[in-house]
Amino acid sequence: MSNTLLTPTKILDESLMILENNLAFTKRANREYSDQFARTGAKIGATVNARKPNRFVGTTGPNLNIENVNETSVPITLTTQFHVDFTFSSQELTLIVDEFADRYLKPAMATIANKLDFDGLALAANVANNVGTVGTTPNDIKVLLDAGVKLDNEACPRDGMRTVVWDPATNGSMVKSAAGLFNPSPKISDQYDSGIFSPSGLGFDIGMDQNVNTFTTGTRTNGTVNGAGQTGSTLILAGLGAGGTVNKGDTFTIANVFGVNPQNRQSTAVLRQFTVTAAATADGSGNATVSIFPPINTAASNQQYQTVSAGPANGAAVTWDIAASTSYVANLAYHRDAFTLATADLEDVSQYGAWGARRNYRGISMRISRQYAIGTDTVPCRIDVLYGWAPIYQELACRIVR
Repeated sequence: MSNTLLTPTKILDESLMILENNLAFTKRANREYSDQFARTGAKIGATVNARKPNRFVGTTGPNLNIENVNETSVPITLTTQFHVDFTFSSQELTLIVDEFADRYLKPAMATIANKLDFDGLALAANVANNVGTVGTTPNDIKVLLDAGVKLDNEACPRDGMRTVVWDPATNGSMVKSAAGLFNPSPKISDQYDSGIFSPSGLGFDIGMDQNVNTFTTGTRTNGTVNGAGQTGSTLILAGLGAGGTVNKGDTFTIANVFGVNPQNRQSTAVLRQFTVTAAATADGSGNATVSIFPPINTAASNQQYQTVSAGPANGAAVTWDIAASTSYVANLAYHRDAFTLATADLEDVSQYGAWGARRNYRGISMRISRQYAIGTDTVPCRIDVLYGWAPIYQELACRIVR
């Protein structure tokens, strides 16, 4: 049987299917494909918007009580144009798809998949909730149950879209720990064959990813709240030590500031965890203004989006979850909609008569292009993706640290 000439569209279709199979974190996250650039082609710095649904309080009794509709959306900037470049000849375009995929597409897609996953897993720094103990690799299903409780307290849906992605060390430890637990035979067989932890009935789809990020905490000391009545996404702190640093991703609690369930706005009786969203350095007196998530919203300030039982008192003690100057691994338990990958079409070079194409598959747009280089007598090729990540509902996620 003679081979059929491979077209750029056929190559992209095969590439995207291979990419999907290589993704761990990304395929378990929300994906937003934007076709608004389909004609002109998007560039780095372009922005797409992901809309967040409204939240309401509701009213008891017969009287009408119109609530303000506060439409919100999260801008996602397309920050990264990533590509893999290589050379192949016209003769190699006569290979069958499987041969071409083995020689070129599989290694190229593995590189792109790892880049997408690594950048996406960096969003762990935006997640406030966390469980686990730094310095101890999880070895008990309790860590999954604890993460589930955190998500439950945030009214995270139990709709089959909860997942956990953790690093190889945690995966190996958890597989061993679950060896003696009761599981249906197919689950045990699958876990044994794949080497991936496969719990039954714990509410999570489990994935292993070597791209889980490692973070390092700042040099700050514990500190206190500097000023009463503070609300919103910034918090003035004192007592951080002269020149003490607060790193993005550092998490903390405040004395007597408890979280609330976002649906009934009742206290969870658990101290609200906050994460730092931008690095800051204290002045010579140890004071700093720190950007935080979630914002401090009290019933008095924003009932629809209330996050805490009460605002912090002046001088309230701040306790950091992880000691200063400590490196830790941040595995993630999350709902699919906690994080969004946005991609858009790059310019279609085939409209100029060039050899190339672009395709979208399951929310990821990819372009391939090839051109003869007369100066070097070669035929270079590139496969590009243009994307950006954003935390949309990071309250629907929880770090599992180690």
